[in-house]
Amino acid sequence: MRLPTSTLLALLPLASCQLDYWAKKAGLKYFGAATDTPGFRERAPFPQSYSKYDAIFADPKEFGQTTPTNGQKWLFTEPEPGVFNFTEGEVVAGLAASTGKILRCHALVWHSQLAPWVETTEWTPDALRAAIKRHVAGVAGHWKGRCYAWDVVNEALDEDGTYRKSVFYNVLGDEYIKLAFQAAAEADPGAKLYYNDYGIERPASVKTAGAKRIVKLLKDAGIRIDGVGMQAHLHADNHPTMQDHVDTMEAYAALGVQEIAFTELDVRIKVPVTPKNETKLAWQKESYQFVAEACVRVKACVGITLWDFYDPFSWIPDVFPDNGSALLWFEDFTKHPAYDGIIDTFKRLAANGTRAVTTRRFRA
Repeated sequence: MRLPTSTLLALLPLASCQLDYWAKKAGLKYFGAATDTPGFRERAPFPQSYSKYDAIFADPKEFGQTTPTNGQKWLFTEPEPGVFNFTEGEVVAGLAASTGKILRCHALVWHSQLAPWVETTEWTPDALRAAIKRHVAGVAGHWKGRCYAWDVVNEALDEDGTYRKSVFYNVLGDEYIKLAFQAAAEADPGAKLYYNDYGIERPASVKTAGAKRIVKLLKDAGIRIDGVGMQAHLHADNHPTMQDHVDTMEAYAALGVQEIAFTELDVRIKVPVTPKNETKLAWQKESYQFVAEACVRVKACVGITLWDFYDPFSWIPDVFPDNGSALLWFEDFTKHPAYDGIIDTFKRLAANGTRAVTTRRFRA
């Protein structure tokens, strides 16, 4: 049984809830954390952690926004053609409502976590167009008015910056991107519409060039795109500088998007990691601080979302076995040094009135 929010908040130390509070003081719209359905996937082995986790998640001064890590993806929302199931997505949507958080919704069209029938069908172009329109209308339409933003197309780029050879691209080429954004605009006209990807945080990256190409593709076609989501799955030992983030975001903003956000932030470390491993944790702290400062310094950057906040619930160890400890809370619920580093960064920038004072090149 899930405890009421008032009970969860009573479990917290008074001084523990600060990330969203200080992000807003520094001028951002939110600081948030994605979360998943209790009892499933990475969360399944740790039921003993749920009460403390839920208390931290619930507090509005800690997190003012959330995203469902899985529940709104095609695998869960349309498991059979034309048959929709919103159960998993509603778990996190309900948590957002009950704890007063902004809901970012994720992700309408993605090559991964598709329902099997999407990948096994022998598609004609017309049939796939109809399927995309039906899916986007059904899913975005279900949450109409509740999502601050939608990640409309997710990870359309391959590692070399060319289009990923997904089932959608192989049949329709880049038309599927335009189709998805058009359908999303019709289904939920009040939501901000984002292109979302990883590896698009550095100005010289080939994937950054690809993301700019997608923005231009949509703009040239007269199709609405409101934002670019920089996932920011970063490496502690080789992370972008603060200036990298600033320059990259300014380049996206110059193309005419209203918003940029860090949408899936984590900073992975080569294992093993312990609180005494000061060098690795210092690298991680610096990376998180660079993200926090860059977002404040770029007017178009609206907020930061952690891809969960508790290390045992992270996707990183399952996908990258030699990496871990990518988030802000260790398994015992003590905090990484990066937590205080983020708070200190926001406090300094808030005291200096830094928000958007410099929206061009800045040197620390």
